[in-house]
Parts: sequence; C-alpha cells; structure tokens
Amino acid sequence: MRTIGLEEHFVTPELAAYGAGSASIAQPDRWREASRRLLDLTGERLVEMDAAGLDMQVLSLNSPGIQAEPDAATAVTQAAAVNDLLAGVIADHPDRFAGFAALPLQDPGAAARELDRAVNELGLRGALVNAHTQGRYLDDPQLRVVWEHAEGLGVPLYLHPANGVGTPHVLDGHPELTGPMWSWGNETASHVLRLVFGGVFDDFPEAKLLLGHMGEGLPYVLWRLDSRWGFHNHHGVELAREKPSDYLRHNLYITTSGVCDAPPLLCALLALGSDHILFGTDHPFEEMAVATEFLRTAPVSEADRAKIAHLNAERLLNL
Repeated sequence: MRTIGLEEHFVTPELAAYGAGSASIAQPDRWREASRRLLDLTGERLVEMDAAGLDMQVLSLNSPGIQAEPDAATAVTQAAAVNDLLAGVIADHPDRFAGFAALPLQDPGAAARELDRAVNELGLRGALVNAHTQGRYLDDPQLRVVWEHAEGLGVPLYLHPANGVGTPHVLDGHPELTGPMWSWGNETASHVLRLVFGGVFDDFPEAKLLLGHMGEGLPYVLWRLDSRWGFHNHHGVELAREKPSDYLRHNLYITTSGVCDAPPLLCALLALGSDHILFGTDHPFEEMAVATEFLRTAPVSEADRAKIAHLNAERLLNL
C-alpha cells in the first residue's frame, strides 16, 4: 500500500539557527541527533524511508522557520531561496518527495505572491505555517490575502506549532510542560479556533487547513464546543455556519503525525470522518518505522487505511 507522509521536516545550514529556541525543550543528545537529521534531505532519509515502507514525504521547513526572522525583506529573500532549493530536491526525486512552501508572512502581500510562485512555478503543494509570525496569527485581517490565494489555488495551509509569544501563567514554574509535550498542542488548537471565530472560513469557505498531531485534541471536543457556543455570550461574534464543529468538519484536515495511538485515531475517525485524516511521521522527531507500523496495524477498515495512507493526500494535494 502506498504511504505518503505530510509532516516531514528539514532545515538548511543557513536557517538552522532559527530553531535554537527549541533546543532547551529537548534533551541535549536528542536535540543534537534531530538537528543532524534535519540537515539530511536525501541520504539517510531515503534509506529510512525505504526501511519503513514510506513511499513519499511532503517536505517542510522545520519550526519556527523563516517566521522567526524579524526583518520582512530578509524573510522574503529567504523564503524564495529555500523554496527554490526544495523544488530542486523534488525535481531530482519526483517519486519520493513533494513539498510545502515556506512563506514570508512578515509581508502578507509578498507571502501571497510567493505562494502563487511556489505552487504555479515550483510545483509545491501548499504551504506550512509555524504558529505565529512575530506575534501575528493567521486570523489577522492583513493575512486575508494569503487565505484568498490559498483558496483560489486550491491548496492547503498546514498549521504547525512553534514556541509561543510568551508563557501562559498556568505554566510558570513548570518548563517541562512547555513545548510539544503539552503547551504547543493547546496553543495550536487555540490558533485554529481563532480562525473559526475570526471569520476566516466565512470569508473563504473552501479554504483548507491541515493540522498535525491527530488534530491537537480538537476532534475530542467538538460536542463541547457546540454545546457551549449555544450557551455562551458570543461577545458580538456570529458565525455563518450553525456551530463551530461545522467548520472543523468542513475546512479542517488532520494528520497522524506524532501520535501513534489507536484511541485518538478512532476518535478522529468518528469526529471528522475518514476523508479528513492523513498520514504523517513527524520526522526526525519521531521514528518513521514506528509511524508506518502503527498505520499498518491500526484497528481500522482497509478502506479507511488506504485513505489515510495515500488516497486523501493524493486528492488534497493533487499528487
């Protein structure tokens, strides 16, 4: 069965320093090894893919990527350069790799133009966004132009976590809770809800959002969101669709990246449906072989397994 992974990270030597803030989150030896593997695009990576039975990776620049750059003009130049490099790797291995563009969201107009170029000229399949950009989230009105272009091109934006702007008070004194083990999931799920209640999917009803890590907990809380939306003070916010879950079931697609566990997969299948779940490994932060073995042995129907493994990716990304 063909298997396509959608959250597959890399970095270049020029951009590696942007990820230094994540070093404090990981154990030092694990971070050194992950950093080394991020720099490898086609050597050990292809060997690991073959051993794990992973046919294709959709590559994306590692968090926080170019969004950590404070200077907009520098970010524009860096995005074009890394997207050109990625397109070259894909051209050399078209059966093994596809890619998500990096966008210079510091300059929304330039980001929209780079998305157009990346898709129409370079053949990339959408873009990956690492959380906020200098404190600005994807519901910001200035970024509507990026959503307009993404919807028009028919490509998804993949929302991936990164370090937050600050540390929530509840986490003070507990640095072990900061990062991918806990806080990143909460922050990313909140970012998605900002898109819902900020009107992004009312403005662009066919926009497609990808979310990793089995949906960052959102499939688990759809009923609660709808119930409390009916009870809660809306504070002037109104939705074109009846309830929050309508947006998550229509606009949201999730991947299994970094969650190799049957209970959340079964919840996601029931909550979102098998057409909205795709596969990912979270390389190099998780092991490809563990992820592909989970996919092969998960207690789902063979029809759903095929959708998750490759059919949904082929449809969503036009592979």
